[in-house]
Amino acid sequence: QVQLVESGGELVQAGGSLRLSCAASGGTFSNYAMGWFRQAPGKEREFVAVISRISSTYYTDSVKGRFTISRDNAKNTVYLQMNSLKPEDTAVYYCAAKNVPRLNGIPVGVYDYDYWGQGTQVTVSS
Repeated sequence: QVQLVESGGELVQAGGSLRLSCAASGGTFSNYAMGWFRQAPGKEREFVAVISRISSTYYTDSVKGRFTISRDNAKNTVYLQMNSLKPEDTAVYYCAAKNVPRLNGIPVGVYDYDYWGQGTQVTVSS
């Protein structure tokens, strides 16, 4: 069983930056692809970014060039660096883990993932 704990969300002005962290425990971190999702009020949870076991990455179009996902296997932690934040980035951000046999596997669907954190609130003011 994998436990995920997100941190780093807060209120920030448009154009600002935040770095979210997600600490994992209870499993072999290097065996997991790690994803970030977000859910705004009244909307479905949506994919943001994913990083494979060998650090291949993929992003949803709306965050390309602004967000960067990375992982530190020694610290069992995945990060989401968010720059040039916009009010439409406001949401609860969740990290998720998927045990994948392929080193370059990059699952992008909500239902692809096995484990989820509790989320961290990001609010971007205009």
